[in-house]
Amino acid sequence: MLTVRPVARLVAAGLVAGVLAAVPLSSPVGAAPATPSARGTDVVSRAVTFDVVNTNGTNLACSADNQSYELHGSLVGPRHEVLSASAPRINVLVHDLATGSWSWHLRRHPGVDYARKLAQRGETSLVLDRLGYGRSPLPDGNATCLGAQADMLHQVVQHLRSGHYDFSRHPDRGTPAAEHVVVHGHSTGAAIAELEAGTYDDIDGLVVMSWTDRGASQRALDAAQAQSSLCLKGQDHATFGGSKKDYRSLLFASAARTVQRDGADLRAATPCGDALSLSQMVASAPTTTRKIEAPVLLLFGGKDALNRRDARQTQVDAYDSSTGVTHHTVKGAGSALALEASAARTRSRVLHWLHTLD
Repeated sequence: MLTVRPVARLVAAGLVAGVLAAVPLSSPVGAAPATPSARGTDVVSRAVTFDVVNTNGTNLACSADNQSYELHGSLVGPRHEVLSASAPRINVLVHDLATGSWSWHLRRHPGVDYARKLAQRGETSLVLDRLGYGRSPLPDGNATCLGAQADMLHQVVQHLRSGHYDFSRHPDRGTPAAEHVVVHGHSTGAAIAELEAGTYDDIDGLVVMSWTDRGASQRALDAAQAQSSLCLKGQDHATFGGSKKDYRSLLFASAARTVQRDGADLRAATPCGDALSLSQMVASAPTTTRKIEAPVLLLFGGKDALNRRDARQTQVDAYDSSTGVTHHTVKGAGSALALEASAARTRSRVLHWLHTLD
C-alpha cells in the first residue's frame, strides 16, 4: 500500500510545527493511483550538452581532476515544452553504476522507455549520461568520483534553471529554462541525487529508486568488492556483476528476456573513481539524507537482489527534514524498476506523486 509521511506545519490551535502524520492515499490496495492524462502529446527528443567542471564541492572525501568537460544527454518531452523558452518542470534522470542513459530511455523497447512514457503524460525529462558513461566519456576513470558526480549534477540543475545549456545540433537555438527541477535516481544514481539534494538544497523533489543507505545485500557487497579489486589492480574502468548472466540476475527479476539481454549488452564499465568512492558514499549517506528538505518518493522492488528487505523502513524514516516522504514497494520487481514487467505500475506511482507537487 502506498503511504505518505508529510511533515506538516500546524499553527492552528497552538500546535507546534513538525508534527508527523501517517496519511494513506485513497487508491485501493494493490492498485496504481490515477495519473494525469496528456493523450495526443507530440513527443520529441533533442540531444543537449552541458558544460561542467569535474570538481567535488561536497563533504564526500574523494578527489577529481577539476577539469572542464561536456556532458551529453537528451531532452525528452512534449514538443511545446522542449522547443520553448521555459518548461514548468524538468525531471533529471540519474543512472546507476554500470548502466547509462539507456536505462531510462531504452528506445528499442518502447513499452519500458521511461522518459518517453513520462513525456506522453506531459512530463519533460533530461536523460543524462554522467561523466565516464555513454556519450560523456572520460579517458581516465580515476579522474572523477561520486562526490564530483553529485557536484556536476548540481551544475546541471543550475544550468537547467537558467536555460544555459545547448541543443547539440542547433547551439544557436535557446533551450528551455526549468521552473522546477525534480531528480530521479536509480540505485547509486539515487545516492548521487541524495548527496546533491542534501548538499545544495536546489531541487523541488527527489525520486529514489532501489537504494538504501545502509541496506545493501551480501550479493551487492560482493559485486562491489569484486569491482573495486579490479580497480585496485590498476584498471581505470571496471565491470560490475561478473558475467552477463550475473549482471542480469542483479539488475532484473521480471523484465522481458529481450530487455535483459539488451541491458546486459549495453552494460558500461564503471569509472574506477566512482567504484572506489562508493564505500565513502555509503558511510556518509545517512548524514546527507537527514539534510534533504525536498519531498521524496521512495520506490523499492519486492525482489531487488541489491537491497535487503529489512532496510526499507529504515530508509523511509531517514528523511526527517523532508517536507513529505512517500514510499511504495513494487511487487515482483527487481532493482531496475523502470525496465521490469511492472514498469507501468512504477511510472504510475511516479506520475501520481509528481502531480501532487503541482
